[in-house]
Amino acid sequence: MLVKLTQDLSRGLAPWKEMFFENEAELNALGAKLIFAGTEKDNDNKLTVIIDFDSPEAMKAFGGHEGLKAKRAAAGALLETTAITVMSDEAFTRTA
Repeated sequence: MLVKLTQDLSRGLAPWKEMFFENEAELNALGAKLIFAGTEKDNDNKLTVIIDFDSPEAMKAFGGHEGLKAKRAAAGALLETTAITVMSDEAFTRTA
């Protein structure tokens, strides 16, 4: 299931990106795979992420993972600004 996550950052994309790569294996182990992450062209503190979760339970496990929350916050993520949107069942990604 594809999910769009938007979030404000306090330190721009670079520290968040570094945090992601340091923790990608843990994210994958929870049943989640990053599809896209980036900030707006004119605002390096407005993050949009697309994640493909194996199941609603995987999304819940990610959302409730206190260790990853702390790491995201330390990387500048303003967790209270997080908005999550589950995409429709018709959503797709290009594979080639």
